[in-house]
Amino acid sequence: MSRPDIVARRIGREGQPIAIVDGFHPDPDGLRAAAAMAVFEPGRHHYPGIRAALPADYFARVRPALVPVLREVLGASGVELLDASFSIVTTPPDELGIEQRLPHVDAVEPGRIALVHYLAPDGGDGTGFFRHRATGFETIDAARSAGYLATLNAELRADPPAAAYPFGDTKLFERIAHVEARYNRAVIYRSALLHSGAIPSGAALDSDPAAGRLTVTAFLSAA
Repeated sequence: MSRPDIVARRIGREGQPIAIVDGFHPDPDGLRAAAAMAVFEPGRHHYPGIRAALPADYFARVRPALVPVLREVLGASGVELLDASFSIVTTPPDELGIEQRLPHVDAVEPGRIALVHYLAPDGGDGTGFFRHRATGFETIDAARSAGYLATLNAELRADPPAAAYPFGDTKLFERIAHVEARYNRAVIYRSALLHSGAIPSGAALDSDPAAGRLTVTAFLSAA
């Protein structure tokens, strides 16, 4: 069995760390087989698609890749799992809510960490990271949140975004980094980073785990 290949990067003006891990899980084909048998339900918290439960041993099997990333790249000596699931983006662009047309953060609390594990054989579309042009913010923490939302909401009232997933640069946001999806690759980053699934116009958004944009998404809290 090959060892995971871990690459650390710092992105944007704020120099936030992200980690890209190839060979994240020792049996990605087995994971896909589990997803094919899983029961998917509509996602919560504005997720534009469907989600299903993971195999019980998922985190035990990715621990050799995850632990050094958390410790050496993100400075977390231990973590608590908050939420994790198989996920597939399925919502057509013309059905997206306003929030879903924008880069977002998963949490503003300190110590929160996000993980996306790509499981589509062709890689899928990856993840983009963004800077809000008006404020210059690339991360949104509790101190920045109120000012950022006030500025953003004023912009949205004046010029609502088109019905599309955020992919590249837009009027309101500049893309500062893009992690290309590859089979069995994971990207791990602080939840306060502005980001979005990098889903281009015209992408096929199939709900079948065998054909769709299958990922694992997880949210952790650093100890």
